[in-house]
Amino acid sequence: MATTTAQRPTLWTPSDWNAFFGFGTNILVNMLVLTGLLRFVLKMPDQLVFGRILPALGLMMCLSTFYYAFLAYRLAAKTGRSDVCALPSGVSVPHMFVVTFVIMLPITLKTNDPIKGWEAGLVWVFFQSFILMIGGFVAPYIRKITPRAALLGTLAGVSITFISMRPALEMYMTPIIGIVCFAIIMVSWFGGYKYPKGIPAGLVAIAAGMLIAWGSNLFGLGYGGLSLEKLTGAFANFGFSVPVPAVDHVFSGFEFLGIILVTAIPFGIYDLVEAMDNVESAEAAGDAFPTTQVLTADGVVSLIGCLMGNPFINAVYIGHPGWKAMGGRIGYSAATGLMVIVLSWFGVIALLLSLIPVVAISPILLYIGMLIGAQAFQETPKSHAPAIVLALVPHLAAWALNLVHGTLAAVGVHGASEELVNKMRNEGVLYRGLELLSGGSILTGLIFGAIAVFIIDRQLMRAAGFALAAAVLTFFGFMHGERIGIAQTPSAALSYLVVAALLASCAKLAPVTTPPATESHHSSGD
Repeated sequence: MATTTAQRPTLWTPSDWNAFFGFGTNILVNMLVLTGLLRFVLKMPDQLVFGRILPALGLMMCLSTFYYAFLAYRLAAKTGRSDVCALPSGVSVPHMFVVTFVIMLPITLKTNDPIKGWEAGLVWVFFQSFILMIGGFVAPYIRKITPRAALLGTLAGVSITFISMRPALEMYMTPIIGIVCFAIIMVSWFGGYKYPKGIPAGLVAIAAGMLIAWGSNLFGLGYGGLSLEKLTGAFANFGFSVPVPAVDHVFSGFEFLGIILVTAIPFGIYDLVEAMDNVESAEAAGDAFPTTQVLTADGVVSLIGCLMGNPFINAVYIGHPGWKAMGGRIGYSAATGLMVIVLSWFGVIALLLSLIPVVAISPILLYIGMLIGAQAFQETPKSHAPAIVLALVPHLAAWALNLVHGTLAAVGVHGASEELVNKMRNEGVLYRGLELLSGGSILTGLIFGAIAVFIIDRQLMRAAGFALAAAVLTFFGFMHGERIGIAQTPSAALSYLVVAALLASCAKLAPVTTPPATESHHSSGD
């Protein structure tokens, strides 16, 4: 229950420790994965990774977490509430993989120069930053006309597939660590149990994971993949590096502009929708932040990071309700920013990579995914539940398609021939269906959810409007397409056009019953 106070908002509360350890470990995992991609996938030299990229990344994330702590402070001061929680933010995880495998890796392989790949990544973030800043002025209107079930439903799709599934699978690859740590977190964060002396559950889980991992080495079991040899080698990357301007490298990357724009524009729109969803999620949890300021801030700090050498974009994270439920207020966000500076400017990441088993941190991500998935159903009318389920479907297709692509790549197959597609179909894998349904899954899930909500609420003209929007977005490749262009998937676009005409006709000609008042549509503007 919210409490109010006439005093100045408190910058740090005891419960901030829980959120700090939880969110801090989330950020730590992302930084460990990111570092691994740079060093082992892109083969970038340690001097570039630890001397240029990570310091710039740390600066960007510190600016972001401090700004969102400021917004939370301002909201708390304005409302007099003591339970305001800052928006979580950090490097965008989906984009981390996209810019690595779609932009930087192909260019690195083509030029045989990791510096060229890095420069291409900088240009990619450069353009996305401006898309976010411009889109920030359009986003409030989109939120106003879009049902909450559509916004939270497509967010739930992301949380279930790309946030929850990988940590869950990692937990069961090393269950003696993953399951035990998950139970430690569940008992406290869902069950309300307090550990001795108020030690945060996230810290208890990490300590237990380290104890099991290092203890298993005594018996030659090697749970968690840690070793003294790896720990000793990590000290070689200790040092102090501050961000250095990389403007010349940004403009050098413009030679790859044609390749970059193909993904920069649609993923910029993805960022726009995802940020709106996350702001909506925070509002549903009781904290209303200005959408335009949030999106503009993401664009500005991403641009600063890019100009200093960081090829990864900043984003408001999914999970605000989880950190708030954990006790996070204002301080956990700012504290995470300071932590990131220490990790990235002093070369600590490599040491932690060899000290903590990643599987001990995975349960925290699964917990956040559970909360976000549940919120979509808890914060919307019961009658909208079918629309939420429909909004999940494109994300399930995207997740399945990623698994198929990963499997094909593992056996040296890049691209699917018609012969292979037919063989997969005979085995029950409908590759073309996955490919079409998963394209632009964030937008597709939102559109699906909105159309379903308006049909359920008997507002057929509004449903027709979203179906028409789907036809336009599909025609130009923003939905159900691999790239932006004209007539990318014309048959799907035509299908949505027919649906729009059908819904509009029904609205004009067919009598409809009015739904009960308690089940009426709730947009985010309500």
